[in-house]
Amino acid sequence: MNERVYNHHADKLRAPERIERLQVSKVVETCLSNNKIKSLLDVGIGSGLFAEAFFQRGIKVAGVDLNPAMIEEAKKYLPNSLLKVSKAEKLPFSDSSFDAVFFGVVLHEVDDFIKSLEEAKRVCRSKVFILEWKYKSEDFGPPIEHRFKPEFLGELSSKAGFKECKEINMDNLVLYELTK
Repeated sequence: MNERVYNHHADKLRAPERIERLQVSKVVETCLSNNKIKSLLDVGIGSGLFAEAFFQRGIKVAGVDLNPAMIEEAKKYLPNSLLKVSKAEKLPFSDSSFDAVFFGVVLHEVDDFIKSLEEAKRVCRSKVFILEWKYKSEDFGPPIEHRFKPEFLGELSSKAGFKECKEINMDNLVLYELTK
């Protein structure tokens, strides 16, 4: 099993201190500001924490996750959304199916960063958002060796064919906005 993949209980994903640390509302508002987003794919949906927040703001959401148990957990919060078991490297959707794609603290867990971003670019019409932990050792989140240096995400986005990679610093995280 990939040591970078989250393999704990889903209830930890919705712990109040984690929700606060991830600044869920602020992240969602930042993604939606100045962007015409009506539909969004959440890659690595987990318990549906971010997808639910997007949905509550009127966005049609869909989600994928490697773990079937996470898909079942997300269905509790998004019973009418399209949720599928899938790898980020092979998304089961047609080209330009969504206005945007969102990776919420999960890109560091995929097997192939470039392929995952190419797939996200393929299924989105305009934007890909990547929320990741800051590149520093902390008492929470993944170990430093699983975190991205900011310039690394810029290089990845360029290799995957994106025109722009904008970096938005949050308290504990960095939100990257990739433009097709």
